[in-house]
Amino acid sequence: MLKAHLASQDEARARLGAAWVESGLLFTQPDGSPLHPADVTARFQELTRQAGLPPIRLHDLRHTAASLALEAGADMKVVQNMLRHSSITVTADAYTTVLPEVALAAAEATAKIIPRTATRQLGHRTDHCGQ
Repeated sequence: MLKAHLASQDEARARLGAAWVESGLLFTQPDGSPLHPADVTARFQELTRQAGLPPIRLHDLRHTAASLALEAGADMKVVQNMLRHSSITVTADAYTTVLPEVALAAAEATAKIIPRTATRQLGHRTDHCGQ
């Protein structure tokens, strides 16, 4: 579907020529200009209603995507970039408090890399100075 959408945009770009607005966005008005957020929200609400889904805000999908990514083991920096947060602190503050299992997973992963057996034999130190 995405390939068909991109092909349709390419056709519109060729047909409109200089009238095409190069916004750099994937989903646009027929002339390439940005979609209005209120129109996107209204369409999303209509689609969820038609699908018989419970009411959800479009913005909630953003939180769901971030939460699922973190739960799946995505690095916090990756999620920061995905959400385009200005700072990793914003992302961490928002999602580590919401997902205690993420903190638990990090603690368990850290515990797994701690050696359980000594790598050298403990005991008396051997001194090469004749002692």
